[in-house]
Amino acid sequence: MKKLLFIIMLLASGLTYAQKPAPKTFDLVIGTYTKGTSKGIYVYRFYTETGRLAYLSQVATSNPSYLCVCSNNKFVYAVNEDGKDGGVSSFGFDAKTGILQPINSQPSQGADPCYISVDKAQKNVFVANYSSGNLSVLPINTDGSLGVVKQNIKDEGKGPNEARQEGPHVHTAVLSPDEKYVFYSDLGTDKLNATRYKASDAQPLTPLPENLTTVMAGNGPRHIDFSPDHKYVYLITEMGGNIYSFEYHGGKLKQTQSITMLPDGFTGEVGAADIHVSPDGRFLYASNRGTANDIVTFAINKDNGQLTYVDRVSSLGKGPRNFVIDPTGSFLLVANQNSDSVVLYKIDKTTGKLTTTGARLSIGNPVCLKFTPAQ
Repeated sequence: MKKLLFIIMLLASGLTYAQKPAPKTFDLVIGTYTKGTSKGIYVYRFYTETGRLAYLSQVATSNPSYLCVCSNNKFVYAVNEDGKDGGVSSFGFDAKTGILQPINSQPSQGADPCYISVDKAQKNVFVANYSSGNLSVLPINTDGSLGVVKQNIKDEGKGPNEARQEGPHVHTAVLSPDEKYVFYSDLGTDKLNATRYKASDAQPLTPLPENLTTVMAGNGPRHIDFSPDHKYVYLITEMGGNIYSFEYHGGKLKQTQSITMLPDGFTGEVGAADIHVSPDGRFLYASNRGTANDIVTFAINKDNGQLTYVDRVSSLGKGPRNFVIDPTGSFLLVANQNSDSVVLYKIDKTTGKLTTTGARLSIGNPVCLKFTPAQ
């Protein structure tokens, strides 16, 4: 009888563990430009059941225009977009309090670093240096600090837009879901470049020119996102305002579609910026700055990954540089760089449409939003 009771308790314990609810509280880490009222990076607690935001902390650092959070939730890395003197900074992060503590900084060995990503094993960070057009790799030490740049990759070439594409302008560095590859977009040469990644190598990235993807000349590739099932990749072009859909397999991309995010007859300034797929893989969202200042929704065909236009809404501000979807897929938050605001939208999970909640944060020049689980 005692043995039977023990087995029942053991099974009950396992069932409880298997049904452990997903986190409902997250920390929102916000990167900014510090040319105005902002001092650096800000942290808010976000409650997904209500959409409430509560201020936790801030830390001073120069122009942290993009950031990433380590998989163990203990470290945050940010670029310092300071012109030719670009850098990268590391911070210890307390997920209970939301407090960031500076650890160290290193030169990015490039001008105007604008994007940073980190591998799950926390071996390296990857930095896109926009103005100098090079991709840098910096090692991570066991204490979370950054070492000096150990690899630098730069392509040659230019595009037809003489004002914007006089040379390479690297804009992103995104790891594939299995982390065997790193893709980086080049706005200046209209390319999406592929590299093989081996964390333990002295030169972790090996360019794969045979996997190179190009887009229509003058479009200016910017950001990419993978679908949750890892079958598709989506690329947004800053100057063309187009979204390219690709089938993805083993580091190779096959284009299946190009669709505009602009309304019929649009004649204003195009400044397409960010792109994200919803956690359930049903919808894709894209932001456009310039004179549009909107967020566009597309439905994703589950059979082939192609997009169909659904809706567009105002960003309720100017310069929607970056936006983020909370991990439960219930809310979308957009950073309006030029109107010092972060605006909150409710997502209709059936239609994908966005409805403003009326909530917003007032923060100087917000440009990057990242969620990480709170403790």
